[in-house]
Amino acid sequence: MGGKKSNHIRKFLRSFKAVRTWQLILILIPLLFVIATLLRFDHLRMVELRSAVITADQVGDEAELEQSLQNLQQFVFTHIVINVYESNGVQNIIFGTGPFYLEQQYHRAADAAIAEAASTLVDDSNPNGNIYAAVAAICQPQAILNGWAWSDQGYLDCWTSELAKYPTSDSLDPNLISAKVPSTELYRRNFASPLWAPTVTGFAILAAIGIILFIVTRFIIWVILKLALVILKRF
Repeated sequence: MGGKKSNHIRKFLRSFKAVRTWQLILILIPLLFVIATLLRFDHLRMVELRSAVITADQVGDEAELEQSLQNLQQFVFTHIVINVYESNGVQNIIFGTGPFYLEQQYHRAADAAIAEAASTLVDDSNPNGNIYAAVAAICQPQAILNGWAWSDQGYLDCWTSELAKYPTSDSLDPNLISAKVPSTELYRRNFASPLWAPTVTGFAILAAIGIILFIVTRFIIWVILKLALVILKRF
């Protein structure tokens, strides 16, 4: 009985060996290289589209900026984009663009808010005229130079210091300055890509995973059958 079962196992092993593992590995190695190349191309395309967004932001063309954002978002949402993002000195592998800011758009919105606030704070009774406009002319360039947000303490301290030079001026109410200034989070973008997408890259990855699983499964089955053959020989 044991001899018949042993013969069946030997036949199955011979058929299982029809496809050589080394042949699968020879297919897998160039396939992995192709996948790495395709992923690199997708990453470079994302960087190109993200650079277009930054350029449009610097130029100040809102229509072009919006179109660039849509192009970037559409590409990232439909492709596998692997990126390396550094946070607190630690590099992390992520899927997507990683966070970036529309810095110039924020500055434009903040400038408009500050200008509007300054125009509403005119004190005609003050012999020095519109002291708020004068203070803004001093502190605003400092804020841009030092990278202060318009509600940061450094910017408010500058206003307080400059207003103190005018004897008739009252203390600064921070709410008057920061109330209409938008939050920086409104200008933060971070588009995440899917872990898999139906692209050439995606299907190549599926093919590689299939080959790897076949090799691993083949090895496990081969080990199990060898053990079974050894056990059956003892009976």
